Amino acid sequence: MTFHLPAGKALGGPYVVDVTPEKAGWSHSSLRILELPPGGTHTFETGDSEWIVVPLSGGCTVAANDDFGHDTFELTGRADVFSGVSDFAYVPRDARTTVTSTGGGRFALTGARCTRRLPARYGPAESVPVELRGTGNCSRQVNNFGAAGVFDCDKLIAVEVITPGGNWSSFPPHKHDEHRPGEESVLEEIYYFEFAGHDGIPGLGYQRVSPSGPGRDTDVLAEVRDGDVVLIPDGWHGPSMATPGHHMYYLNVMAGPEDERAWLICDHPDHAWIRGTWPDQPVDPRLPLYTAPERSR
Repeated sequence: MTFHLPAGKALGGPYVVDVTPEKAGWSHSSLRILELPPGGTHTFETGDSEWIVVPLSGGCTVAANDDFGHDTFELTGRADVFSGVSDFAYVPRDARTTVTSTGGGRFALTGARCTRRLPARYGPAESVPVELRGTGNCSRQVNNFGAAGVFDCDKLIAVEVITPGGNWSSFPPHKHDEHRPGEESVLEEIYYFEFAGHDGIPGLGYQRVSPSGPGRDTDVLAEVRDGDVVLIPDGWHGPSMATPGHHMYYLNVMAGPEDERAWLICDHPDHAWIRGTWPDQPVDPRLPLYTAPERSR
């Protein structure tokens, strides 16, 4: 199994990234990245999975049709992932969905196999909690648009993380590959990366995944660039390292077999102590890069 998929290595049909459970060798998590030209449109069947459509750049219309009716959502979107929080649309399993973009853009389709059929819904940008996690050079920003406890899904968990240039995120290394009620959940995870350039020079970063035990032997040390994907079926993951001068963005997609939809993690015992140092350091003053827009009155 190849766990690091450089840009262009995960193509599938109309998608520049097409990670399905079958391709990943697991059971639940999916990610598609769709690029549309101005006036472009794309229709897909949601099948046995629920999906959140979130613009990475540009805006779009999302229309979902099934036996229960027709729903259409206008997504304002954003210029890019470093300029603001985006609104998004949830579409249920067993529906035909069409994404149309007047101005063109790039759109993430984050998916998870599920059993419950929930209603199609719009997620406004102003409802997205923007969390600052860690301090010092472990500071990062998390846009919790599809986090458990924030937005209702059956299995899908999806968030965005922005790591300022020179900082480490996904640290201390952590895992979620064992079922331990109340302590750790089993979640397959996808990382999709984008970077802020500088004077026309593209950014880059590094991603580490290390084995967490017998039968959980995923081992990755990858240089990651725009459009790269890292698959994490198991193992300690982190750090995610942004090179100085280049902010790093990654989209996390998670899902698993457990009845409870929860992000329960276990820190690596050799590095868990780093959390205890955070109260003594300030948050990186470059954060937040942006906040969610204020609710309209």
